[in-house]
Amino acid sequence: MASRIVEFFGYAPTDKSQKARQARANSECPFLAAKCVKTLSNGDISGVCTLKPITTGPVICCPYRLYADDYRILSDVAKVAFEGDVELFRGNEARAAAASPGKIKVAVFGKRWGKELRLPNRGKSGGYFVDWVLARLDDKGDLKDFVAIEVQSIDTTGNYQDERRAYLNNETPLKASTAGFNWENVNKRILPQLIYKGHVLRRERLCRSGLFFVCPKPVYDKIRERLGGTLYEYQLQPGSLSLMWYDIGEEVPEGQIRELQAEGVFTTTVDQVANAFTSPSNLPNENVYRDAILAQL
Repeated sequence: MASRIVEFFGYAPTDKSQKARQARANSECPFLAAKCVKTLSNGDISGVCTLKPITTGPVICCPYRLYADDYRILSDVAKVAFEGDVELFRGNEARAAAASPGKIKVAVFGKRWGKELRLPNRGKSGGYFVDWVLARLDDKGDLKDFVAIEVQSIDTTGNYQDERRAYLNNETPLKASTAGFNWENVNKRILPQLIYKGHVLRRERLCRSGLFFVCPKPVYDKIRERLGGTLYEYQLQPGSLSLMWYDIGEEVPEGQIRELQAEGVFTTTVDQVANAFTSPSNLPNENVYRDAILAQL
């Protein structure tokens, strides 16, 4: 697969503005307001936020790209889960603000906001981290309910190092990269983890809005393709799984960052996803292997 880098350290890779050049020179991630933490297999900092296959639209390939606008996705989820205007605080700072009037007070647990919370791994050592937990507090600072969030983009295959190196040297790449996307991870990693974590959270009495999964639009499209067209939509409830997807906006002038656009939210249940995952409705026609063998004989 051929593709092009369309966002590099937050900006268009051809952006010659001072902001863009400084971000590339210092390996800065404008979405984290810190150094880029995405690395290549050789340890070099990647800086690649979004790739565009030659024949389709752009695909966000770094999960930190989804943290634009000062982690706006957390507020987006909280507004849906807690049904109102919210105010977010680091986990250990929320209680002090709980009594003040106004918006719903939400304690945030996750990287750079507070400690991540680990789920046990079926009684074995280790376990899974939940990327984010948003906890609603009452006016006394007591826990009222909470919601969990997973944030994922998609891993890449192939190689974009020559293209990346050219942009770092302020040169024009000679050709497109060979980078593509590991869509099989939807089957191998993303869906199994969502199903497992969703079932664990379903047993939590105070997790009344289930699990939210935030991802780029192409990842959502692949999930729906993999699960087929039989998913029913439900209201938020214990055991619900809400898919929330985003995309980048149109191209912008130099020195600016493309908007992160909320595209939609779809709420179903963990049972619906698990049943669709183990009994897919989008199988190929019968005897496709036989026909392929016969075609080669």
